[in-house]
Amino acid sequence: MAWNRRGAVRVAAAVTLGLTGLAGLTGCSDDSTPASVTSKAASAVASIGAQATGAIASATAEAGRKLDDVKNGVDAKDAVRLATPTTDSAGRSTVEVTVDNTDSSAKSFAVQVEFKDDGGNLLDTVVVTVSHIPAHKSATATARSNRKLSGGVKADVGTALRY
Repeated sequence: MAWNRRGAVRVAAAVTLGLTGLAGLTGCSDDSTPASVTSKAASAVASIGAQATGAIASATAEAGRKLDDVKNGVDAKDAVRLATPTTDSAGRSTVEVTVDNTDSSAKSFAVQVEFKDDGGNLLDTVVVTVSHIPAHKSATATARSNRKLSGGVKADVGTALRY
């Protein structure tokens, strides 16, 4: 479930190659040699990759803490449906979560939603709680990413607990 470092390496390589070519076309000054431009670009890409990895690790840890708070939860992944993700007015990814309570008494659900890119790499994860759903009824909630996500975003159910 960790962020895919191969993707960051590919981005770094593409940026580095592009900037190296650009430096060769624009000429060199004393402090802008192709090697220094390439080094600065690789450093910047590594920094961006580290920030993204840190954000994902933080979101994953927070989701784990929320799920750990659920007492006597049972697996309910089959009772959860996700709509197609959209982007809200703040630029964050959202997805409607529908849960079906098939139990004979009112139940609550904690659903971990994983936002992923088109390659299946984890971009963000959140936990949404849907409380006090009457027996044999359905309810919806909206999961919202912790930050703006770019590119194609898909949503998957990571864990779902009924309690």
